[in-house]
Amino acid sequence: MQQKISLKLLPEEAYNDSILKHAIAASLSISEDNIIGWHLLKRSIDARAKIVWINLSMNVFVNEPFHGRNNKTFNFQNVSNSNKKVIIIGAGPAGLFAALYLLENGIKPIILERGKEVRSRRRDLAILNKEGILNPESNYCFGEGGAGTFSDGKLYTRSNKRGDLERILNLFVHFGADEKILFEAHPHIGTNKLPQIIGKMREMIQGLGGDFLFNKKVTDITIEKNRVTAVKTCDGEIFKADHYILATGHSAGDIYELLNSKKIRIQSKPFALGVRIEHPQAIIDNLQYYGGNRGILPPSSYSLVQQVDNKGVFSFCMCPGGIIAPASSTPNELVVNGWSPSKRNNQFANSGIVVQVEKEDVMNFFKQEKVITNPDEPLLLYKFQRLIESRAFNMGGGKFIAPAQRMIDFINNKQSKDLPVCSYLPGITSVDLRSVLPAFIHLRLAEAFKIFGKKLPAKSVNESYLTNEAVIVGVESRTSSSVKIPRNDDTLCHEQLINFSPCAEGAGYAGGIVSAAMDGEKIAAMLVSKFK
Repeated sequence: MQQKISLKLLPEEAYNDSILKHAIAASLSISEDNIIGWHLLKRSIDARAKIVWINLSMNVFVNEPFHGRNNKTFNFQNVSNSNKKVIIIGAGPAGLFAALYLLENGIKPIILERGKEVRSRRRDLAILNKEGILNPESNYCFGEGGAGTFSDGKLYTRSNKRGDLERILNLFVHFGADEKILFEAHPHIGTNKLPQIIGKMREMIQGLGGDFLFNKKVTDITIEKNRVTAVKTCDGEIFKADHYILATGHSAGDIYELLNSKKIRIQSKPFALGVRIEHPQAIIDNLQYYGGNRGILPPSSYSLVQQVDNKGVFSFCMCPGGIIAPASSTPNELVVNGWSPSKRNNQFANSGIVVQVEKEDVMNFFKQEKVITNPDEPLLLYKFQRLIESRAFNMGGGKFIAPAQRMIDFINNKQSKDLPVCSYLPGITSVDLRSVLPAFIHLRLAEAFKIFGKKLPAKSVNESYLTNEAVIVGVESRTSSSVKIPRNDDTLCHEQLINFSPCAEGAGYAGGIVSAAMDGEKIAAMLVSKFK
């Protein structure tokens, strides 16, 4: 028979199969000889007490033949002769998972991706990191797999209401991800493994008759009455389909500008803006694991949030054992983000630390800057976002060198005389970040850092979160979209267009790989129902 049990063990017990088997037998009051095998259902680290525990939930095979996991199976169909076609603009997680869902239901996806395939993207990223030269159509944001391909690869979401999380994880496993993402509390693939998985998805889509086209930036949309009738790409080619899914991500500002020019309704949306902070990983491990040797435990992470003057300040996309990367998609504008390889074995830990930005904040900022603007302008927050990114680029001195400051120096309003070693490959330069960030951002960041230092109390001077060994790098400005593209809750189509579905992060309906993938599937499921 199979029995489900839960255990709370020390790390050296939880990660040692022979000791774990003994603990299982003791929990079930049976002989170890009766245990044929087990599957982990959930594994999480509990570091709230002064002893680090591993919580395990598992399915144990007792006197019963052991078999592999009953992973979900998928029945993808050949759609070469399908009479229903859907154009998907953007090949990020939303676009890819929408395409896969359509394939399962016999509908032909036509993916139009503005960037390049994975291998060519790698070369463009190398040029960006080494030479500071950006390809606006092939970078960390644009290209096969979208921003997710070369991101940290975190596969968890704060909301389980968005869709079928288990299905998304099983799809990743189907295309080559490690099965451990099915049971880890915070599943993670890693930027070194995601490209191969994305490539396998594309190969299958193409092999079953779907179209997957690169260098096809959409530059125009033809509208008749309340329908999209065609889209035009940068090379002048015209594409037509029964339905259109917009899945371009939150960095495709030209799409926002195109929709606005076509009088297709869009809205300003609150977002968050701040910096990325990097510590030596050893400091974070000592803080979270209570000063002991990490040993077999994974590199530690943290999640921090604080209200400062009625604004939320919070950590975002924390990357243990990771690096900071240039996430710009436009020349002369600087954005940073973070990612980790699958082993998370780099010597630094970085995280975005950001402040909520509302329309009122932006209006006050523009007033102080003596910039005349319309409070009802749909691109109001988007223009603010770009202005700060431009400041960061200029203060860095060009070539995507990032403005940076030691943490204590930032709090004390002091420009750093020198900077610690940093993982950001284009390089950093010492700048007073108050010249980059608006006051309502940098004042709250400084206060929040002091509070975070108390939330992660130091064991010694050399083990403090609040330390000048930490470097702050600017700016982290793409936590979410600064624009929302409204859609009908029932039809999932734009309020004005009955065959055009804004989707995922770029439309303001998701945040991260998993939630974007689920929103893509949600749109595709609506279309399957509609086409029946």
